[in-house]
Amino acid sequence: MYDYYPQTIIHYDMQDAWKKAHVSFEICGTFQNWKNTQGYGTDEVKYIIDQSLKWHISSFNAKSSQVPEEWEPLINDWLKKMGYRFVLRKFSYPAKVGQNGKLSFQSWWENKGVAPCYGNYRVVLRLINEDHEIILPTDADMKQWLPGDIVYEDAVFIPADTRPGTFDLQIGILDPMLSGPRIDLAMEGRNPEGWYSLGEVEVY
Repeated sequence: MYDYYPQTIIHYDMQDAWKKAHVSFEICGTFQNWKNTQGYGTDEVKYIIDQSLKWHISSFNAKSSQVPEEWEPLINDWLKKMGYRFVLRKFSYPAKVGQNGKLSFQSWWENKGVAPCYGNYRVVLRLINEDHEIILPTDADMKQWLPGDIVYEDAVFIPADTRPGTFDLQIGILDPMLSGPRIDLAMEGRNPEGWYSLGEVEVY
């Protein structure tokens, strides 16, 4: 684990495979085996975790084994880093937009995980008030949102039959095969339906 695995990943040209498909690991033995049989301590567990993050882990099969109490903080922190973890840092848009007009926006995201999102999820805006709901899909390709900062600028068109009024502008990440948002962002503000409010916009 200290030399053969890292070198073999390079030799088999697998170091960038994580950019196209998810990387999954399975525990050798169980967590209790690590502690009781292998004699691993916190340092050894942290080394394994750090290596898996370096290799862009997205999922981990622990064989439903119990985590020793002293390792729980390490494992909980690990779960927050593996795979993707999106945070919306900034979202700018005009306060008013006309019927059949274009709602332009600029957004800054951060993927605080170690891998992209491999599913066909969509970044979707929603305009909603007491009388009306409008779903506005964007063209964002989330599969290209690698770890780090992402700046995404786009525009969506307001349908011509939209009734004038003040709407709450919301954002969510949806699965095209299912209804409603399917990915929680690593931030506060999620409503019971899974949407995040961005502020008001007036349609005239």
